[in-house]
Amino acid sequence: MQLPESVNQHLELAEKALKDRPKLLELYTNCYPNTLETTLNLAEDGSAFVITGDIAAMWLRDSSAQVKHYLPLAANDPELAQIIEGVITRQLRCILMDPYANAFNEKPINGIWEDETERNPWVWERKYELDSLCYPLELIYKYWKATGKDSVFTYEFQCAARIIVRTIKAEQRHMQASLYRFQRLDGNITDSLSGDGLGTAVNDTGMSWSGFRPSDDACRFGYLIPSNMFAVVVLGYLTEIARSVLKDEGLARMARGLQIEIDNGIQAYGIVEHPVFGRIYAYETDGFGNYNLMDDANVPSLLSIPYLGYAPADDPIYLNTRRFVLSRFNPYYYEGGCARGIGSPHTPPGFVWPIALIMQALTDIEGLETKEILDVLQRTDAGTGFMHEGFHVDDPRQYSRPWFAWANSLFAELIDREMAKERQRN
Repeated sequence: MQLPESVNQHLELAEKALKDRPKLLELYTNCYPNTLETTLNLAEDGSAFVITGDIAAMWLRDSSAQVKHYLPLAANDPELAQIIEGVITRQLRCILMDPYANAFNEKPINGIWEDETERNPWVWERKYELDSLCYPLELIYKYWKATGKDSVFTYEFQCAARIIVRTIKAEQRHMQASLYRFQRLDGNITDSLSGDGLGTAVNDTGMSWSGFRPSDDACRFGYLIPSNMFAVVVLGYLTEIARSVLKDEGLARMARGLQIEIDNGIQAYGIVEHPVFGRIYAYETDGFGNYNLMDDANVPSLLSIPYLGYAPADDPIYLNTRRFVLSRFNPYYYEGGCARGIGSPHTPPGFVWPIALIMQALTDIEGLETKEILDVLQRTDAGTGFMHEGFHVDDPRQYSRPWFAWANSLFAELIDREMAKERQRN
């Protein structure tokens, strides 16, 4: 599609700001408009379908993250604002269709997976991921704050918001109250839930269950701490929207009560004493005293806690956790001749993800790590001019997903932040 004028003007400003850093400029001018240029399809009804890149499906998570860096321009660009509202409209329709699905088709088609779960031709994949319900709420809230427009708070939004709250609440008692089941008959073991699709047993903690991680891999233990933290944040957003805009005190009380219960659960069950790093947040727990100590590159992650808005970057438990996840104690932290950072069980051993590197920079309060990370990102694009899903720490020519729009958008967000800092210094 033709780029909105505000985007063209923004790119012109970047050319001036980065003129002495040609490689960084190349990456930025490729990555910043990537979502608009290659992944977005506007429908006649004003809605917008956003593919994730080299997979022709729309993830609730990815589509939110792919347009988030355009929010600062939307206040003064009606065309761009309408595009983002179109994305929100499509997301709300998806949630109303099936709040347990993580990814959707543009048109109804025969399923590509042999999954044992409720089937719907509009659903590309029905892996229940708690963060999939959080991302659209974050996008709507931040769009409202960036633009002042309340046009997104439609009847569809109100219905979807209540479904989100009811779904998250039902999954607080997953073993007793949930009807959700998922098994993939023709996939990897990480594509299925044990226990005939119910997942491993969890105790009641106040937290909300998630079958899968943001990587689309099955959770080892059902309480995914970073996703519950994200839920705490966005339920706060929903409480504010319900009171300030909708004047719906009932919805506000529901959201606020759920927020408190989940946060109490995180604090009671999500913190462990590590022999080296002290009190840290676990990645997952079952509420029975079992913990998974790791971090994954996908967001929400433990590394991204301040970015999500759950705790400040100087919070002592977060700092302990950050040191843990950026160390050899995290089984998915890799070091090599070309890079060091966090990878994922979703990709081969030795692969680090640009998303995690970028998140490390975005949560670097002292600015000591950011320069090195920017240097690494410029040296590891394998000459493509774009971010990838993951690349090998010793050979960036080995990479996964040549077209991964989420990583491109997050990179653009980082560079926007760095350019803003430079303007402030000057």
